Amino acid sequence: MGVIRKRGIAWQIDYVDPIGKRVRKTFKKKKEAEAELGKRVSLMAEGRYLDVKKDYRTTFEELLIKYEENFGNQTSFRTSKKKYVENFKKYFGDESLLANIRYVHVETYRNGLRQKITRKKTLRKDASVNREMSCLHHLFSKGVEWEMLEQSPFDRGRSLLLKENNQRLRFLTEEEIKALLDACPSHLREIVVCAINTGMRKGEILSLKWDQIRNGFIYLEKTKTNEARQIPVNDDLAELFKSIRNRQHLRSEYVFTYVNTGANLKHPAKNRLKLVQEAGTPIDGTKHSFNTALKRSGIKDFRFHDLRHTFASQMILKGASLKDVQEILGHKTMTMTLRYAHLSQEHKRQAINLLNGLTESRCHKMSQNALSATKKGVANLATP
Repeated sequence: MGVIRKRGIAWQIDYVDPIGKRVRKTFKKKKEAEAELGKRVSLMAEGRYLDVKKDYRTTFEELLIKYEENFGNQTSFRTSKKKYVENFKKYFGDESLLANIRYVHVETYRNGLRQKITRKKTLRKDASVNREMSCLHHLFSKGVEWEMLEQSPFDRGRSLLLKENNQRLRFLTEEEIKALLDACPSHLREIVVCAINTGMRKGEILSLKWDQIRNGFIYLEKTKTNEARQIPVNDDLAELFKSIRNRQHLRSEYVFTYVNTGANLKHPAKNRLKLVQEAGTPIDGTKHSFNTALKRSGIKDFRFHDLRHTFASQMILKGASLKDVQEILGHKTMTMTLRYAHLSQEHKRQAINLLNGLTESRCHKMSQNALSATKKGVANLATP
């Protein structure tokens, strides 16, 4: 079942545990090595060896179940983490013991993600790989906290997160904003106006209810970061909300809605959802109409989420502080907001020009005096 051998001035036990893992451990004295090996052999004979460490008797499936129990209510779990968990289960296996999942396995999993082809026939971006790996890292970290395993496999090697290129900052100029709004159908135009004036995410806009708008603010409770935030309503947005309210006559709790007019009565499944000036079902998507508007306006390399960047960028260009933008966008730290910092340089240049003329009269007077003195000196030299 095992051997004891001398290693220099120490003694080493060497055996294979019940799950096939080779175990070697060193002791100062031979008696200590003999006692420990005998103890472990007895535990294996009695079938109690795996009770020594919890990760030797806890399966990966048990950890996944506990993870979903604790985080299944997160918005991110329903949208992305649920898919990640299914991927983990498929790769690592339900019945795998946590003790058998090593650093090499999670590194190999990451490298596999990098080679996956997306629906667009391209390799996954580093940011996409990092999100899934962060979820796996969190899974094992919670397993340690819940005392289901002693050490996360991530802690046995270097960080597996990839260096991301987050330099993309596409936002619309004032001319592009006008072109896009002109190309939008009426229902989409209202949504885009809301996005540009608030920096809200698409999901936050489409799920917006009237009771969230009061006292000149939009109150958001269900956000990506699970932290409530308040967004001031400017005059343009207040006018838009007033127009929609008058049109709906307060018949819907949602702000942005449509109704099905039953255009094709013979084939209801093919009915087109026509947007009319009435209350109805909340709009659940804008992808097709937004892409069409982009083509009509000639705007390229732009996504709906970039309207959020447009809001922040235009705020900075018009003199808002980074702190104001951070709070309105709901960034937990200033790190995300700092991507807009370079846009404030133009505003600083305009601000410093406010000092023009402050010293002009004095400098001009000094210059005139110097010139007069020079002329006088030249005249004196010319006098015989």
